[in-house]
Amino acid sequence: MRNGLVLFSSDRGITPADLARAAEERGFDTFYVPEHTHIPVRRDAAHPGTGDETLPDDRYSRTLDPWVSLATAAQVTTRIRLATAVALPVESDPITLAKTIATLDHLSGGRVDVGAGFGWNTDELEDHHVPPQRRRTVLREYVEAMRALWTQDEASYDGEFVRFGPSWAYPKPVQAHVPLIIGAGGGPKTFGWISRHADGWMTTPQETDISDRIEALRAAWADAGREGSPDIRILIAFRPDPADLIRWAEQGVSELIWGVPDKSEDEVLAHLDRLAGRLGLTPG
Repeated sequence: MRNGLVLFSSDRGITPADLARAAEERGFDTFYVPEHTHIPVRRDAAHPGTGDETLPDDRYSRTLDPWVSLATAAQVTTRIRLATAVALPVESDPITLAKTIATLDHLSGGRVDVGAGFGWNTDELEDHHVPPQRRRTVLREYVEAMRALWTQDEASYDGEFVRFGPSWAYPKPVQAHVPLIIGAGGGPKTFGWISRHADGWMTTPQETDISDRIEALRAAWADAGREGSPDIRILIAFRPDPADLIRWAEQGVSELIWGVPDKSEDEVLAHLDRLAGRLGLTPG
């Protein structure tokens, strides 16, 4: 299994570029940042961790732009993959976002993974004119439209929420297929969506019965007629025991994602050294 790092990036503490460079030097495989464009002060949406409108901390309202953050990381690294955990594509214009992601993939030499969510903060979605009850449909259309722009010389799309005529859009991503990993609670609806439209699943901090859900996803994947296996990435929100790690490896988990605090550079690098040592990573 690979090892990734996620920084809940904010306007405090270590910068994404500094952490990505340090992560690459210590042998980590992927660097992740999240996305929230803004947080409405008054909200009806319940946070999946707290169960009500309260937030675990104020970083949600201080989150850096993910694509700008990853662009700075791309400039100071050569190997580590650049990803989101998770981005909210439906909160951007799909044509513009397709250009942004393609440009990042082009300039980084084909190192972009898109970790995307449907959006738990429905108040945030509504400010972007996304009907909360239709957010999965909106994301599907965004994904289909962006893939058309990434792969076709003259791309067009005619959907309910996205529509444009034959168009040229360059650069194309270096990768023939930009990986799309959905970060959402593991259930039949989510696994059905992933099996039809995405490349894999990223767990949420609230997941507990991960091994059973992996089997459910693999069954949905097979039922959808997909070849191969889904790309499964586990966001480590608890201290796994060796039995967990062994079973996840046997189930084909692709990557473990470890969190780091958004503290000062010295504190974060010390944390990173300890983590890399525990994982037995070889410096890159």
